[in-house]
Amino acid sequence: MRILWMVVLATLLSGCGYNTFQTTDEQIKASWAEVLNQYQRRADLIPNLVNTVKGAVTQEKDILVSVTEARAKVGSIQATPELINDPKAFAKFQAAQGELTSALSRLMVVVERYPQIQSIAGFRELQAQLEGTENRITVARNRYIQAVQAYNVAIRTFPSNLTAMLFGYKEKPTFTVENEKEISRPPAVDFSKVPVSVD
Repeated sequence: MRILWMVVLATLLSGCGYNTFQTTDEQIKASWAEVLNQYQRRADLIPNLVNTVKGAVTQEKDILVSVTEARAKVGSIQATPELINDPKAFAKFQAAQGELTSALSRLMVVVERYPQIQSIAGFRELQAQLEGTENRITVARNRYIQAVQAYNVAIRTFPSNLTAMLFGYKEKPTFTVENEKEISRPPAVDFSKVPVSVD
């Protein structure tokens, strides 16, 4: 009789989604680790980049300070594996990374205004490493988003949602667009400022 109950229990559990939760949760952890790895790579490049640019653009000190401060803010957030289970902490982490991305973008705009920076030894290599890292961050975030999506779908669909409620599995936060309203607004195009060539 005991063996019969064990077989029945095993059969019921096999279709309940429990193993799916374990698999997708591990995929989320692995994907999150890669996101953090790429963010750390970017953070490690910033001091060299700032120091390389510092001497050439002393009048743009506020930009350099904003990059340094944004990097410090990112470094002050403990990016533990538990962060992905806390939506508020996750949002704070994402906001800090967004500030750093914005500061780096402003720095690159400044660099374009100073051609002499392009000739500084090592700058082009640092810039290429930073661009490559930004691409890696995008790929890593995309993998994380996909892993979270699979997990969250499993939690919300029947019959695995019953198992999720039984074991206390909650939805995990994912990356969002920071300025969604700005992105959804159509760009303003003014053709009166476009030079027209007449052949």
